[in-house]
Amino acid sequence: MPAARPQRADALRNRRRILDAASEQITANGPDVGMDEIATAAGVAVGTLYRHFPTKADLLSAVIAVDIAQIADDAEASLARTEGGARPVDEVVGFLHRVADATAHSHAVKAAAAGLGVPGHGDQTDEARAAAAVGALLAAAQRDGDVRPHIGVEDIYLLMTTAPSEHPEQIPRWLDLIVPGITTDGARDRK
Repeated sequence: MPAARPQRADALRNRRRILDAASEQITANGPDVGMDEIATAAGVAVGTLYRHFPTKADLLSAVIAVDIAQIADDAEASLARTEGGARPVDEVVGFLHRVADATAHSHAVKAAAAGLGVPGHGDQTDEARAAAAVGALLAAAQRDGDVRPHIGVEDIYLLMTTAPSEHPEQIPRWLDLIVPGITTDGARDRK
């Protein structure tokens, strides 16, 4: 079987524009936004959109995959900062804040995907990267005595699902409520 041909630069640019436009349009207009509107916002013909994403479910799955990759990148960057001297507990709290903000932005996309029955984006590589980095962050904060020893990656994921994504202005209050539950001295962790 011959190797797959690499995509042309213009095809890659179109795909990126479509993904960006889909995320923006669904967030702004809700899950019922049409593929025509997404194509127009991306500045491509609807046929180009369908060549890249044959169904709306395919498009939403790809948008979610981009979001998950960004979360994994953020978790790895947080871990790298701890290796450079940052306090692990500050990085855990900062990560929670950034993910809550990102979820507030992409909530409509995730709701649309759930409504279409999209189970996920398939490849679990980025989920594994995120889990490994968050686990290492927690372990470092636990070694420092700043995060409760029973807190695990699954707890962080549970907390992320409770973030007030429809009310981003409440995210700081949400952090004020949850940080004391995961840290050994919650009052000092929001410095």
